[in-house]
Amino acid sequence: MRTNFDFAPFRRSTVGFDRLFDLLENAAKLEPVENYPPFDLERLGENEYRITMAVAGFRPEEIDINVKEGVLSVAGRKSDDKDGERRYLHRGIGSRAFERRFQLADFVQVRGADLKDGMLYIDLVREIPEAMRPRRIEIGGNVRRLDGQQGEQQRIEQVDDGRNAA
Repeated sequence: MRTNFDFAPFRRSTVGFDRLFDLLENAAKLEPVENYPPFDLERLGENEYRITMAVAGFRPEEIDINVKEGVLSVAGRKSDDKDGERRYLHRGIGSRAFERRFQLADFVQVRGADLKDGMLYIDLVREIPEAMRPRRIEIGGNVRRLDGQQGEQQRIEQVDDGRNAA
């Protein structure tokens, strides 16, 4: 099975997508996929997401959540069982150490995390900076032309809606 893709044709015909292609190329080079612990990814709204992980048997102090350079890392490590008197006939509840990594998109930040009933909830939000948000550009007004001369300023008249009539 072929696992590498050639993005060269796309790189030649696009501008500003270098980071996206790098992420796609590096995704195939990551470590083998681990299925423990199981998790869900949910989209709660236009800019809100949630990761839900099944971490039954782990306490909050045994789970470490970090974000570094756009990668969310969730690691769990069980502390030593101090109750040495337990003798298991069958131990089916997962208690092995784990680490899950999630590549976060630009402007996605962790809002918070909660552990309830063996489920770890991590809420994420995409907060686009004001300078990056779409804005409407008005035509006309005071504009500097390329030849260095000042453009004409368009006169704006206030419309009388009848409330100020005498």
